Amino acid sequence: MTPGNFEQFLPRLSSCGVNYILIGGGAAIAHGLARATYDVDIVYDRRPENLEALVKAMRNLNPYYRGAPPGLPFRFNVRTLELGLNFTLTCDWGDIDLLGEVAGDGSYPTLIGHVDTIELYGHQVAVVTLPKLIALKRAAGRPKDFETLAELETLEEERNR
Repeated sequence: MTPGNFEQFLPRLSSCGVNYILIGGGAAIAHGLARATYDVDIVYDRRPENLEALVKAMRNLNPYYRGAPPGLPFRFNVRTLELGLNFTLTCDWGDIDLLGEVAGDGSYPTLIGHVDTIELYGHQVAVVTLPKLIALKRAAGRPKDFETLAELETLEEERNR
């Protein structure tokens, strides 16, 4: 596995006008955690104009369901996004999770009030705040999230000193 391709995905999303919030391991790294992550996780705005921007950003990257058998019919378009919610995809640039909603009250409208704007790869990126990231990891309840929680909580304690 190769690390998440933030250097290509984030500028592409931003330059296409996609409204998104970086969460997951990428957000942890943006807040200063030294950790590898193998995909880019974003919560995206589900309004129609943003779905169009997201499709535009992924154009020519050949997105496909990660782990699906080869040849499974899949069209990445606005209609697909409208009918679905969370998409774990692989494409020419690596893996990206497009999340309409995550555990812990994590939709774009609710998370937009919990972001820090951080410059990443020459673009201003909305990154979920450290306290909200901790809450999202806790709500997800996966073993890999529990491993990261202690490190994130220590980082938050250091910041609050």
